[in-house]
This record gives sequence, C-alpha cells and structure tokens, in this order.
Amino acid sequence: MYHQPVLLRESVEALHIQPDGIYVDVTYGGGGHSAEILKHLGTGRLFAFDQDEDAARQVTGDPRLVFIRNNFRFMRNFLLLHGIEQVDGIFADLGVSSFQFDEASKGFSTRLDGRLDMRMDQNSPIDAAHIAANYEAEELTRMFRVYGELDHPGQFASAIIDARRKGPLQTTFNLKDAVAHLLPKGRESKILAQLFQAFRIEVNQELSILDEWLQQCILCLRPGGRIAIISYHSLEDRLVKNYFKSGRADGVQEKDFFGNLLCPLKPLNRKVITPTEFEIERNPRARSARLRIAEKV
Repeated sequence: MYHQPVLLRESVEALHIQPDGIYVDVTYGGGGHSAEILKHLGTGRLFAFDQDEDAARQVTGDPRLVFIRNNFRFMRNFLLLHGIEQVDGIFADLGVSSFQFDEASKGFSTRLDGRLDMRMDQNSPIDAAHIAANYEAEELTRMFRVYGELDHPGQFASAIIDARRKGPLQTTFNLKDAVAHLLPKGRESKILAQLFQAFRIEVNQELSILDEWLQQCILCLRPGGRIAIISYHSLEDRLVKNYFKSGRADGVQEKDFFGNLLCPLKPLNRKVITPTEFEIERNPRARSARLRIAEKV
C-alpha cells in the first residue's frame, strides 16, 4: 500500500461532512483520507493538494475530485481560481507518507541508505545534501536546536562540518556516520530521527508554510465549517494548538472591550485524539499522531 491513512475514521467524522459541501484535503498522499471523504459526498466536491509526483500518480478519476499538484501554501489562490471563496471543511495530515519513508532515494529514512535529499517537491532547488555541504556552524546549530530539539545542537553541527572536510555528505548513511560518535547507546534511533526531522523541516520550510496556510484556513472556512489536522511532533502540534486557541501563531488571545475572546476558531476537542493501541499495532508509524479539530465561529 502506498500509504496507510492514520486516524481515518476519526478525521472524517471530525469534518461532519455534508453531502453537497465543498471540502479540501491539502495532503493527498496515497489518497486514503480523500477516498473516505468522497464516500460521504453526494453532489459535493473535494479539492486535493499534493506537490509530490508520486502522489499525483495515485489520483482517481472521480469527477467530484479536483487534484492540484502544488504546495498547500497556495490553497487560497487555487480555490479562488476555481471560483471557491469559502469551503465547508479542511483536512491535513502533516506526516511523511509511508511510501516516502520506504523509498530510499527520497532520503527521509534513517534505516535506508539513499541520496541525502528529503525534498517533498523534487523541483525544489535545495535538498538536505546542499544544507550539509553549505550551512555554517551557526545555521546548523539553530536548525538542530529549533527543528530537531536536540540537547547538544552545537556538537552535531561541529560533527557535520568536521566530516565534510574529509569528503562530501551525499547519502543518509554518510550523515549517520558523521554523527555516530554522538549517539547515546540505546537512544540512537530517537536522536537520528530528531536530526533527520531538523533537515526535513529546513529543506521543506514546513513550519513557515504551516503558519502561512493556517492563516488562510481562517479566511477560507465558512462559519460553522470545520478543520481537522493530524500532526506528528510538538513543533507542528504547538502551532496548530495556538491557531485553534487564538487565531495566532504565538497563541496570544485577544479580547474585545467587554473581555470576550476574539478568536475566529473554536477548538472542538480539548484533549488531542490519538490512535488506539489496535491501530498502532497495525501501523506503528501512527504512534505519534495527534488530531485536533476546530470550527469557525
């Protein structure tokens, strides 16, 4: 299977789909969530986004589905291009698809040796190999501290700079070898995952794009419309939580003259929805998934 959709039932139920409504799936991937949304639609339409050419090959011929091969940061522009000002629901699964993890040439996996790439969009000019070869110590340290949340980011930055003096870091295993001496015994996989996460976020500018997109969601949702987002690490989840709580990236809640909160969204689940043990057993990559739902007021 190209990708096993995470929290499928919970996500689609969260959207409270109306048969004649207009919905958006900004992370089409293998099409699992989109296929489930389409099952609940009658005359409605679904706009799906994905910049990965492999995802584009998974698109079905359903006439109710409009597939847009582009980054979801341009969601509002493309919706307006299709004459859509507001929609009834928006969904996003912010995780990397199983196919991307299992394809060595994509460079996302710590288990497989492949080109140090990590681009979601193969047309992007900057990949992980470029960053490993060109970023100075200060830039690498910032990246590992902020995006990887590593305890000793400067040490990892120094290790990469030392390694590239001996030869180019062109593969995922080159990168692993460069930092091998810094990996605590028993925690190698966790630390490498954080390191690779930092590269992936930097390569794809994931957090800035997420911020930009969340601002658009507030404009694109009709009153009463719902948004459901699955995130996989604390950086994404914090940003989503802040927007749902305040309509702002920093989470600061504004009030009117009478002390009423001025937030365009109302969170519908105080506690994040997580996969069941049964789902995690079937799909271990679902373990870190966190679903948040909100409604436009």
